[in-house]
Amino acid sequence: MNLSDIAKQLGSLSAKPEYRDAAIRNLTTWWNGEQYQGFRPQLVSLAERGKWDLILDSFYRVMTFGTSGRRGPVGIGPNRINQDTVASSVQGHVNYLRRRNPNADLRVVVACDVRVFRDLRGLYDPGKPNPLMGMSSRDFARLASAIYAANGVEVYTAAGDDGFFMATPELSFAIRHLKAHGGLNISASHNHPDDNGAKFYMASGGQPIPPDDEALADEVTAVTSVPAGDFEAAVRDGKIHWWGAALHLAYLDENLACSIDSKARGALIVFSPLHGTGHFTVGELLPLAGFDVRYVQRQNTTDGAFPNVKFRMPNPEVPEAMELLIEEARAAKADVGMATDPDADRLGVVAEQDGAWRSFSGNEIAVVLAAYICETRAENGTLPKNGFLVKTAVTTELLTKIAQKHRLQMLGDLLVGFKYIGQVLDEIEANGSFRSVHATTADFLLAAEESNGVLVSAALRDKDAAGGALLIGELCSRLRAKGSGLGAYLNDVYRRYGYASNTGYSVVAEGISGLELVKRMMDEMRKKPLREIGGRKLQTLADYWDEKTFGPIVSETDRSSRNFIRLVFERDLVVSIRPSGTEPKIKVYVEQVFQPEPSWTGPGFAAVRQAMDESTKKVTLSIVEALLALVDIHLPRPALVLSSLISLDNRIDFASRFLPELEKRLESNPDDTANAAWIDTRLAAYGTDPRYLVRSGLAEYLAEAKMSAPVAGRIRQLFFLPS
Repeated sequence: MNLSDIAKQLGSLSAKPEYRDAAIRNLTTWWNGEQYQGFRPQLVSLAERGKWDLILDSFYRVMTFGTSGRRGPVGIGPNRINQDTVASSVQGHVNYLRRRNPNADLRVVVACDVRVFRDLRGLYDPGKPNPLMGMSSRDFARLASAIYAANGVEVYTAAGDDGFFMATPELSFAIRHLKAHGGLNISASHNHPDDNGAKFYMASGGQPIPPDDEALADEVTAVTSVPAGDFEAAVRDGKIHWWGAALHLAYLDENLACSIDSKARGALIVFSPLHGTGHFTVGELLPLAGFDVRYVQRQNTTDGAFPNVKFRMPNPEVPEAMELLIEEARAAKADVGMATDPDADRLGVVAEQDGAWRSFSGNEIAVVLAAYICETRAENGTLPKNGFLVKTAVTTELLTKIAQKHRLQMLGDLLVGFKYIGQVLDEIEANGSFRSVHATTADFLLAAEESNGVLVSAALRDKDAAGGALLIGELCSRLRAKGSGLGAYLNDVYRRYGYASNTGYSVVAEGISGLELVKRMMDEMRKKPLREIGGRKLQTLADYWDEKTFGPIVSETDRSSRNFIRLVFERDLVVSIRPSGTEPKIKVYVEQVFQPEPSWTGPGFAAVRQAMDESTKKVTLSIVEALLALVDIHLPRPALVLSSLISLDNRIDFASRFLPELEKRLESNPDDTANAAWIDTRLAAYGTDPRYLVRSGLAEYLAEAKMSAPVAGRIRQLFFLPS
């Protein structure tokens, strides 16, 4: 198949004409360009196999440079992460830094995580050459370092071959420690193993905020050529330096200095880096501090395929990712288990509560840390008079109640993204104030976001699992000495400050149509906002696009970040809705805050909380149903309650096609070994371990559907549901 055949087929697709035309133009560049010839066999194979949607999505645009960089699937084409999109991003960063620092001898820090592209999604032809196969984050970091050096920029990096990886928070520290002008991390955080990205940092150690992020994006877009770089030659010439052991120790020492009770070291801790860079941060910090640490050995290797993490989803926010940690922590009779995502900025915590081991949410981790920090420092007389805490608008309001109880300052309405927390610290460091808060960085106590991000050191400008893990370890040590544990402590915090019931829901769309659907949802929500949920009337609506309330929109990136709606209903129900900044996804956050009651005592408190949580889940599903109805999508409850990892298209498929197919097959075929194989193949597009991903939907379906008891029993067996 030749270029004209492929172009003709693309031109006949039902996508918008501008998308088809752009795809043909970009594909022609890749087909004819000398530097892209290695990709041609795969392009031909995609066409011969009829993968037209994939070709269109890969070529219809140059991957958007988001608020701090590019992130997405590794693959062929300008709308994928590859050598080309990384190189142009780096060159744009160089041009941006030169414009900001015209007379400076530029210095940057380059970090990377453990990812290696293996095409686990099976998109490309394994029988043909693929220049991306085996391309690691370290390879991309070496490419970036060489380009920086070719531009005369001094580079510090951990991208040698010594087996050391630099985590995101350590990069933030390194930029500040070396007084560098910026930095780059090659990472896709907790995304699928086949994803990667290039995330850029400022001299402050934080990511750029509007309008600086748009200025950086404009420089990237304007790149027309990138100088060839030679990594090894740049190392020999002294243009590339190593972020070595002594500098790494400085980062660990900074976290050690965050200790509140240096004698509290009696806790037994089980830790997992989920195959990522946390091995070099939390994994080294805790024993250095004096804790007894056991490691989840099956997840203690730096392996970017994340082979021993359920669904290959190394995200502490996902409870299933923590199952092996819970198993080993329980077996070791540990006080607590902790985990980090691949770039080690997110912290996961598991502990026993009410007689059962469970994974703590990001909000719960933040609440535990806030209470420990404020109460302990109040006890020992070190709570600063001008102390302050910081959180994003979607993070639990319970943090505000804790701050108020201790007469501390709280910044609690920030946009989603830790870069805005970094901005607060920058302005307080420079000016001694931010909005109504007057303080110094010495008064900083805690910053948190609901997505398992915490920061306890003002020496960084990004979230850091290490400092939070240290303080969690201290708290568990103090509790152990009293014969108590973290779950009981959390219960006590609720009794003192109130209970916050939180749920989150992601409507995950796909491809070009997914982006358009997300835009339509937000547009319709602005036109027809929810006025009542579950009998509760809307009290206030905050649209962050409202310039009268939230100030002028200073750039298109600012407009994107402020694409956020917050609704407050009667009886302390708060709903926040926003699209993801990197994917075709809408995220819904729901919180109900309940005031402390004298009846919240003893084992009955667990049942009270469970009832509150069930109420919040029902409210959340009602909100999602209303949101989808705005764009004429109506899903039955079994499809709504599927795993958050399942896309909207697959939810529709599950309800409209798979469930009828499943019943029909089970009625006609008694061989459940063959049926299991059919299910796994049929649901393969849903993700890794698809039968686990749809269990909640099947359970709901069984509760609703009328079917014979034998068929229902076989469904329970096939999908690992309790009888």
